[in-house]
Amino acid sequence: MKTTAVRLYGENDLRLESFDLPEMGEDEILCEIVSDSVCMSTYKEAIQGTRHKRVPEDIATKPIIIGHEFSGRMLKVGNKWSGKYHPGDKFAIQPNINYLNKGYAPGYSFPYFGGVSTHIIIPGVVMEKDCLLPYTGDAFFKASLGEPMSCIVAAFLSSYHTNKDNHLLSMGTKKGGIMALMAGVGPMGLGALDYALHCDNKPSVLVVTDIDDQRLSRAKRLFTPEKAAKDGIKLVYINTSVQDAREQLMALSGGVGYDDVFVFAPVKPVVEMADSILGMDGCLNFFAGPTDKNFKAEFNFYNVHYAAAHIVGTSGGNTDDLKIALDMMSKARIDPAVMVTHIGGIDSAISTTLNLPKIPGGKKLIYVGIEMELTALDDLEIKGKTNPLFAKLADIVKKNNGLWSKEAEEFLLKTKQKVQL
Repeated sequence: MKTTAVRLYGENDLRLESFDLPEMGEDEILCEIVSDSVCMSTYKEAIQGTRHKRVPEDIATKPIIIGHEFSGRMLKVGNKWSGKYHPGDKFAIQPNINYLNKGYAPGYSFPYFGGVSTHIIIPGVVMEKDCLLPYTGDAFFKASLGEPMSCIVAAFLSSYHTNKDNHLLSMGTKKGGIMALMAGVGPMGLGALDYALHCDNKPSVLVVTDIDDQRLSRAKRLFTPEKAAKDGIKLVYINTSVQDAREQLMALSGGVGYDDVFVFAPVKPVVEMADSILGMDGCLNFFAGPTDKNFKAEFNFYNVHYAAAHIVGTSGGNTDDLKIALDMMSKARIDPAVMVTHIGGIDSAISTTLNLPKIPGGKKLIYVGIEMELTALDDLEIKGKTNPLFAKLADIVKKNNGLWSKEAEEFLLKTKQKVQL
């Protein structure tokens, strides 16, 4: 079978190509991909090439398919897995399979297994490690965002607090505690905000910060303080570009500091402010992954000793985290659509990936079976004046509070021409 995919050959060397897939083995599964969400990790991989720890050394002659936040449907299932999986099944992928103990993963390390491709072959190791999960939700894009949501679940479950009576750690964020999401209105911050408001360990006070009023206003429109109050949570948005930001943050904690502080930007002043507002036994969760291997920030070790201040960081989630995310999506407890700000086709994937840090907004969602320029949801109405497709999508998005949706996805896939590259 022929597939069309974006493949990595070296640093900044991405190519959109059509080629033949090999014959599928008895322990493999042939799939059609529908959607892939572009991750900052893919940008890092694309600019680093073989310097990236998950990318093999021989990609110049054996290129790999990029993309690890993807979803689709199964077309053909090898005999080994025919009792567990079936043609037509929708799926989500947990990419942290750690193949060959090298951290190898889909979207980084495989020639026929990555998300920015119309068709792929899933190798047997993925099923053996239970990293291929059947998905019964109502939209493919939500399953694509299951992986980033699983990273958020992992972070919340990996935060911890101490117990002075027996020295055992209490895992997870503090139920009924005081929480801050620093630089928390980007795509992952919004996902964390959604999760914090609807998880089992809800805080009693949740403060969300950023330095951009427009981004804060969007977050406040999506997650209103009034709605949070009905669930017993005091939700406050703060622009920390003002001089007395720390004083405002401490006042919102009642002067005692925060139990859980998440940092969503690898910026030294943000990390240091997060440290400065920790309360007794406070946990700083450094969520943001820096590109600088020497990134450093100061941490108050007086408080480490006398106030039990501590820090934790996670990089990705596991299969159980993904199962939690998918379950919460299927029950409409969380909606990953809050992350999505752009949509496009496979022909826009290369420019989107290589320019990702320069493109404002949240998640960029690629529908690999179509051709379409990357388009911001906020621009659909303007483009709709000359394009009826965008006009209809603008109407659908507008009636859904400005968010992407199952209806929008189905209309796009039904209307837009398939890939003809």
